[in-house]
Amino acid sequence: MSFDIENYFRNQANGDTILFYRGNIDSDVINHVLDSVEDKLVEVNEQSRLRKKVYNVLVESLQNLYHHVERVPANFEDQTSEKFAMLSVKKVDRGYKIITGNFVRTVNVEKLEEKIKRINRSSQEEIKELYKFILNHQRISAKGGGGLGLVDIVRKTGNKLEYNFREYDEKYTFFYLNILVNEEIVDHL
Repeated sequence: MSFDIENYFRNQANGDTILFYRGNIDSDVINHVLDSVEDKLVEVNEQSRLRKKVYNVLVESLQNLYHHVERVPANFEDQTSEKFAMLSVKKVDRGYKIITGNFVRTVNVEKLEEKIKRINRSSQEEIKELYKFILNHQRISAKGGGGLGLVDIVRKTGNKLEYNFREYDEKYTFFYLNILVNEEIVDHL
């Protein structure tokens, strides 16, 4: 193994973490995570608008994990998880960071990175148009939506996607996505 996934992820997620999860992603976990984060945001009396935005982006992030996670490599320590992922939600200045991590096949990294770069190069108006186009013209893939996930996250947050790919072995790469959800008002559709 070329690097330690656990330590790298924890270093990215350090700070005022309100939720940290590692393991299998299934519908029960998704529901539990959503309930836990919502409860914690209510408990700290987070403003309603930001609380809803965090919740909506978290839903999209969890759906992306559920639909796009690859099986773990044969030499990964957690062989019990069919869909292994890591997730952290942490409080930052004026908002929250949602950080996800999951395995992707190395052969798919270039395509995924180009998609993210295209989204990050787009203006907010271009994001709105891309969202509408995908919504109206794309077919649903075998893994779920028609490519709306990352576009919808940027549309809802108004922020660029931070990401990192870390080679795990010759077949797998660990993909980290770091999403800032803050108090800035974003003009939606």
